Amino acid sequence: MIEVRRADERQHGGDPEAGIDSRHAFSFGPHYDPDNLRFGALIACNEERLAPGAGFAEHPHSHTEIVTWVTEGELTHRDSTGHARVIRPGDVQHLSAAAGVRHSERNEGAVPLVFVQMWLAPRAPGGEPSYAVVRDLAGPYAVPGAGATLRVLRPAAGERTALPDGPFRYVHVVRGEVRLAGDTLGPGDAARITGARGPELAGVTEAEVLLWAMES
Repeated sequence: MIEVRRADERQHGGDPEAGIDSRHAFSFGPHYDPDNLRFGALIACNEERLAPGAGFAEHPHSHTEIVTWVTEGELTHRDSTGHARVIRPGDVQHLSAAAGVRHSERNEGAVPLVFVQMWLAPRAPGGEPSYAVVRDLAGPYAVPGAGATLRVLRPAAGERTALPDGPFRYVHVVRGEVRLAGDTLGPGDAARITGARGPELAGVTEAEVLLWAMES
């Protein structure tokens, strides 16, 4: 089964006057939807746009695997465990909140910042927070605590890619257009795929796609 969710179906949030534009794929904050709480381990897929100087002040997280993919600009991250990093396009950032951590995210650059932040529910609560950055991600990135693996697909126009098997796969189009089981997906569109066998994804134009394969 494939369920396509379009970019214009996302709930808008953030604080436009403060330079923050958020677009939520799942039930989030005041936009409560009991029929859209999660897909597999994925509980949030937020498109965030921050104007220069804008950002999220330090705030808490717990029992969440937080994976961030920057598409434009630079993201400055600081957390209560002492990590301070600048994340750029091509890098993947992974903050495991475990029993509890605080962090801030800001655009300290001179140009707009755009990133996709994805939250996954861990299989077991508790533990110690951890933090990792992979620069210029070239292969799969596993999040064992959530039984999930992230892949970044960059099909050329006409190129076909077989999606991995698994009970849950989530496709998010960052840029360009792709075809999936007869549907054309553009920037911000997503597909939720259930079942052991998956269709092929084909580039309509040169594209960038985030693909989660999840066990549960």
